Amino acid sequence: MSFVTIQPSTLKFLEELAKNNNREWFNDHKDAYILGYDNICYFVGQLLIEMNKHDHLENESAKKCLYRIYNDVRFSKDKAPFKTRFAAGFRRATKLKRGGYYLNISPGNNYLACGFFNPNADDLKRIRQDIEHNFEEWNAILKSKKIQENFGNLSGNKVLTAPRGFNKEHEAIELIRHKQFILRHNFTDQEVISADFVKIVNETFQSVRPFFNLMSEILTTDENGETNV
Repeated sequence: MSFVTIQPSTLKFLEELAKNNNREWFNDHKDAYILGYDNICYFVGQLLIEMNKHDHLENESAKKCLYRIYNDVRFSKDKAPFKTRFAAGFRRATKLKRGGYYLNISPGNNYLACGFFNPNADDLKRIRQDIEHNFEEWNAILKSKKIQENFGNLSGNKVLTAPRGFNKEHEAIELIRHKQFILRHNFTDQEVISADFVKIVNETFQSVRPFFNLMSEILTTDENGETNV
């Protein structure tokens, strides 16, 4: 089976945009942008098909997955009018399936990320309580061979000390301190334009499922194991 390939010209456009991040240059190179966007759109469309073979995603189309290239500069210190990357986000369908997928394509900064980027206060408390009481299960999943090979250690912002109500001496305190729960995998530019990149991204996303299954169970039940959604 042949897959859609991200073209070198797509990365080249982003590389040039980073050097010429202004509206005049962008308008003069609109055709190159459209070609790059269409290329990424076809790629994400095929990735959606592959991912839906092992997960159920909320996104209906590739275009609904893709982020706009235009920067919202109203409340940002960065006044550059354009983002110098193509990016896509994928939401799991139904309240019973938790976790999100993200793909970032930018020369020298290509990566995918999976996890929980901004859990609300109730979800964060529920997660921390489960880590406190079931650290061995968490540790077994996060230290499993596939997670370690594909992602390494969990990343994301943390509080500076122990969250209120948690013992700073707990063996899992480093994990309890997390405010975000993110697993990330980086790619080289050569990997991005390889013929099997769709397959690689899909398989890497699929490998995170044990972590998502754990989080989904935690966030859809109370401390007594009763469903709360």
